[in-house]
Amino acid sequence: MANKDQTDTARMEKIVSLCKRKGFIFQSAELYGGLNGCWDYGPLGAELKRNLKEVWWRKNVQEREEILGLDGSILTHQAVLKASGHVGGFSDPMCDCLLTKARLRADQIEPQSGVAYHYTGASHEESGWSVERPYSVLLNQPNQDENKARKTAKEFYAQFLKDKQISFKQLSLHGETTSEEENVTNYNPENGSLLTEPRDFELMFKTQMGASADENDPNATAYLRPETAQSIFVQYKNVIDSNRVKLPFGIAQIGKAFRNEINPRNFTFRSREFEQMEIEYFCKPEDGLALTDQWLENRLAFYDEIGLDPEKLHVLDVPDGERAHYSQKTYDIEYDFPFGQQELEGVAYRGDYDLGKHQKHSGKPLEYFDESTKERFIPHVVEPSAGCDRTVLALICEAFDEEDLTKEDGKQDIRTVMRFKPAIAPIKVAVLPLLKNKPELVEKAKEVRNLLQPYMNVFYDEAAAIGRRYRRQDEIGTPFCVAIDFETLGEEDPSLKDTVTIRHRDSMEQERVSIKDLLTWLLARIR
Repeated sequence: MANKDQTDTARMEKIVSLCKRKGFIFQSAELYGGLNGCWDYGPLGAELKRNLKEVWWRKNVQEREEILGLDGSILTHQAVLKASGHVGGFSDPMCDCLLTKARLRADQIEPQSGVAYHYTGASHEESGWSVERPYSVLLNQPNQDENKARKTAKEFYAQFLKDKQISFKQLSLHGETTSEEENVTNYNPENGSLLTEPRDFELMFKTQMGASADENDPNATAYLRPETAQSIFVQYKNVIDSNRVKLPFGIAQIGKAFRNEINPRNFTFRSREFEQMEIEYFCKPEDGLALTDQWLENRLAFYDEIGLDPEKLHVLDVPDGERAHYSQKTYDIEYDFPFGQQELEGVAYRGDYDLGKHQKHSGKPLEYFDESTKERFIPHVVEPSAGCDRTVLALICEAFDEEDLTKEDGKQDIRTVMRFKPAIAPIKVAVLPLLKNKPELVEKAKEVRNLLQPYMNVFYDEAAAIGRRYRRQDEIGTPFCVAIDFETLGEEDPSLKDTVTIRHRDSMEQERVSIKDLLTWLLARIR
């Protein structure tokens, strides 16, 4: 098992830089300072993400007879989320640090013990300024002295100074007292500052619907869905009634979800707007646990197929007490990101919790009728739920490589290469005429480009030396480069006329292929 806290900050910084420089991912609204927790996919990132979703859909819907697709609405009826428990239950207790304004989850603060220094206020004698406001600082280490507490308190009170030229060091503290504290959670572990009282922080985005929507009209309230699962559950009956399906069967969906994350972090890993690739697999109650294990193996095989190193994937069997309240069994599939081991996907056995809740709140029957046994029952559900954006980030982190090609002369040569699997790579092939000032080469290169474009994403490039153009394609992960050279024209060897040089990204080896066979050759290798 890898160390979950093992990080490689330098590698992650290089990856983030490449993503912006080459057009994979941009900060949303960067022109105006950026929208925290939101990201835009550039030309290469959009292709990479689209390719991932297409492979996922092909493997889970197109190639399976018992799984059907759905594309549900993002705007969600509040009654749906009340039944599911999100309205009124989808919030975290949060505290704010009175000194730094950092926001912490109250239920994740470790208990601390130490000496608390309490103050009633502060003043500045020369200016006549003063403030009366209770504040305290906890010293939880044996070697800390009262001067640390006093410094922290002065920094807190300095926030209320109107004259910002006055240093916090010039302030006088009032009413200092101390107390022994045992296992308290109302102080910031980072700096000892007092925290605000916990209060619920709403994790869903609420909106008003209708041209004349009134904020006080509960019927005008809707939500941006916090997960894609609920639209599947509320359409489950319609899918059964409109399609000839029998248990077990699944409903798959790829779509946006929204959560008002307290602290978006680690590039695109934790965002406020994200995309899920999710299946709700309906089954008989007695089959649920076995199918959960089957889906775990299925999902691990998928990640291997798209190019993630199996050695960097880890399965966490979530123990009792840590699973979601509706889950009877949950596996978390985690990946070794440069910022630590983090979750990619959850495979959860949800039992009949969701359909049972919606049947109760809607008053509509959601039982399944088994014709072979003549029984009616609410199906159980196994849910493989993957983060699309997280998987894109994992693919980028996995693909990034810096290969040392330094030769014996000692001149350093580092090749940056993105080793995407061809099925995932944003651009499948680059078409490169050897020289841009030879019309015959350019014309033939454009013919080859036109031949391939209807079937795959092709990049045409005629600027700079061909070696430099190869390196540019390496840096964005293009698996194959097709060079149109003088042999293509048959000038040096007539037997090579109408053939091209194919250069492989990973090995940098080259081979010749006839133009008439080129499309078939590529199609066999890019899926």
